[in-house]
Amino acid sequence: MPFPAPMPITADDDAIRAALDQAVLPPLLPALAHATGDLSLLRPELRPDPLLLGDPTGGLTPAQESAIRALALDVLIRYRDGGCRLAPAPSHADLEEIMAFAVGGLPMGEYVPLLAEELSITGEDLRAPGWRADEVAPGVAFRVAIIGAGMSGLLAAYRLQQVGIPFVIVEKNDEVGGTWWENTYPGCRVDNPNHLYSYSFAQKDDWPQHYSTQEALFEYFRAFADEHDLRRHVRFDTEVRSVTFDDATSTWALQVRSADGSEETIEANAVVSAVGQLNRPLMPDIPGIDTFEGPWFHSARWDHGVDLRGKRVAVIGTGASAAQFIPIVAEEAGELLVFQRTPNWLGPTPDYHEDVSDGLRWLYTHVPFYSQWHRFWIFWRTADGVLPGVTVDPAWEPRDRSVSPLNEEIRVLMAMYLELEFADRPDLLAKVMPSYPPAAKRVIRDNGVWARTLKRDDVQLLTEGIAEVTPRGVRTVDGQEHPVDVIVYGTGFQASHFLEPMRVTGRGGVDLHQQWGGDARAYLGVTVPGFPNLFCLYGPNTNIVINGSIIYFSECGVRYILGLLRLVLEGGHRAVDVRRDVHDAFNERVDAQNRMMAWGASAVNSWYKSASGRVSQNWPFTLLEYWQWTKAPDPADYALLD
Repeated sequence: MPFPAPMPITADDDAIRAALDQAVLPPLLPALAHATGDLSLLRPELRPDPLLLGDPTGGLTPAQESAIRALALDVLIRYRDGGCRLAPAPSHADLEEIMAFAVGGLPMGEYVPLLAEELSITGEDLRAPGWRADEVAPGVAFRVAIIGAGMSGLLAAYRLQQVGIPFVIVEKNDEVGGTWWENTYPGCRVDNPNHLYSYSFAQKDDWPQHYSTQEALFEYFRAFADEHDLRRHVRFDTEVRSVTFDDATSTWALQVRSADGSEETIEANAVVSAVGQLNRPLMPDIPGIDTFEGPWFHSARWDHGVDLRGKRVAVIGTGASAAQFIPIVAEEAGELLVFQRTPNWLGPTPDYHEDVSDGLRWLYTHVPFYSQWHRFWIFWRTADGVLPGVTVDPAWEPRDRSVSPLNEEIRVLMAMYLELEFADRPDLLAKVMPSYPPAAKRVIRDNGVWARTLKRDDVQLLTEGIAEVTPRGVRTVDGQEHPVDVIVYGTGFQASHFLEPMRVTGRGGVDLHQQWGGDARAYLGVTVPGFPNLFCLYGPNTNIVINGSIIYFSECGVRYILGLLRLVLEGGHRAVDVRRDVHDAFNERVDAQNRMMAWGASAVNSWYKSASGRVSQNWPFTLLEYWQWTKAPDPADYALLD
């Protein structure tokens, strides 16, 4: 079951009332309408607004909240006293009405089939393949090599296992989990609520926190691999050096190196690259990095053997990872120097470090469909629902601080948050206030900890540019040297360097990285012309900016890949190669739309862009469109090789 079946309600009225006091209210009435079939519960005067920035209540007033709790209490008592019997499954029209209520009255017809999958409303895995290789191509030998045993690689393996296609996973680490195994820096956690950052078909209602830590997420993926017996397919401590296509046989050869230095070749009919975008640390181009005489390391390769207690520590970078570990380092270090190049917009998130309360956990486990509708509430208010707020209005001027009237409203609200947080420190406010449009760079979640940290007496925020690293510390462009004992680089990843450092050679001996020329492109983020049966997950232009969950993109991508493999097997072909004109037209459309988004219109520095300035990471359309375009491959988009 995608979600655990709800436990029967046996609690007394007071216990139910106490749990409702801790409820996230916007998804509550949709869940009860779904469970009881009583759509009259969806009262217009109690409808939330999911797009109010930073407001998890959806703008509900105290009077509305009281009314919702009273209504829910009555419904749950009757549900309990009636034997906890559920109404028949809602019709398409009923689901549309429930969804429309949850999103503030917008039409939702197109979203119903997508969200029926995403929420697993029927209790089934609606994204399961529904076919078997031995049925569509009996007796045909076909093997897939998956590179990477992180979230996407495990997902691809699970789906291949369902269709009965043999596979091997090549993993450079000695454990599964990908980024959630590698990143062990203090404070590491997801910045997406866990009700959304999890497989649609493998949900949990007992996450310990709203935004889980690295340890909890690693355990989730580790348990998934164990439950589905995927570990036996993994070649651990093995790195892929090169991937080469054989034109004569339409197969791939993977040259791999084990931890002991030995090399061998793995042959496969298809290759799935699940290496991710954020897995190769980026060291900044600062003169003298290697001359520093004290300990230094990148946050993604945290050196836990270095004791920071009482030390004078420099942190270079203030991006998403740094914003998580800097407050913890500040608690340990004797003095902390934070070197900031560009300030970040902060997204107010009061529950960012909070445990899920007992009452809310009780609601998740006892109120039918509450977890699913909470997942929907997060889906809408952090993804498609806010897309208009980061889209360029061509008539809006100037665009240096915002890109539309709605984006300006967001900017004003975010600026007010910073002004409130730093009201007693105008010197810091001037340093932390961004001058670029919201969403042009990644927005950092914050529950007040950033301001509290920077205002500490033992923390300095330095915004002068760095001239060089010296043997003793960091020298800024004003000529001042800042002596430190330890340097930590929170400078992100080589996000634009897709599939590196592997050498990938396609048809006719073409080198993939030469073909890309520094600007990675793929059709739907999955396929590249001239590289048959090579499939990317978290590939070019499949990153999400205003949140949503990358797991969603991987689930869509894996289904699309399996659809392509079915085309190959069912038709008696050997491989599938995307047409160049289809690929190029798609990427022209992506580029045009990215220029119409805050992150494409702004000139601010960002890891969203390649060295040429092209946005090579981000998906500029709706999540609905990606689902529609990847639900099944169009054979006309591809050449089938025999």
